Amino acid sequence: MKIRSSEITMSAVHRHQYPTDGIPEIALAGRSNVGKSSLTNALLNRRNFARTSSTPGKTRTINFYLINKEFFFVDLPGYGYAKVAKSEKDKWGQVMERYLQDRDELCAIFLLVDIRHEPTADDKMMYDWIKYYGYDCVVVATKADKISRGQYLKHLSVIRKKLQLEKDEKIIPVSSSKKTGIEELWSEIVEQYRKHGYEITED
Repeated sequence: MKIRSSEITMSAVHRHQYPTDGIPEIALAGRSNVGKSSLTNALLNRRNFARTSSTPGKTRTINFYLINKEFFFVDLPGYGYAKVAKSEKDKWGQVMERYLQDRDELCAIFLLVDIRHEPTADDKMMYDWIKYYGYDCVVVATKADKISRGQYLKHLSVIRKKLQLEKDEKIIPVSSSKKTGIEELWSEIVEQYRKHGYEITED
């Protein structure tokens, strides 16, 4: 995938702040510190493009990144940070529900989980939300460089079983630092856009 341009267009909390130009979206969801920003930077081959928060669990905005002026990556606020108060978790839930309800431009959600660990109850909740609202879900197993390739199958099997994935739902192991799986992930991103009727230019 050739990246010709990438820009942060807006950070939104309320629905009236979302883009209204009909450009298709793929969202990235996952726990705080699972590596969403690092993955975004790896996909775009830029070191410090995606926004990071100095305080995990505090970011409550949805960030829209316009790529090649053709499609959006949507960075959803991270969840599961232990020190966040219940009131903050409630705000997170409200932000997420507003976005997931009737978002016609949203083609799919890529759910990031750490390949080294069994998915948490929060990961399962996020997966269930994705399915409840009728979106396609692709699971991205991050930090794949932290285990040997010989362990992939075992760890991916645990993830699939814990999340109760459907048979046709994919898990793609990736490493943002080593760029492992980035090409395969791009292929899946383009496929998801095309599946929903959008033609994405790859070169």
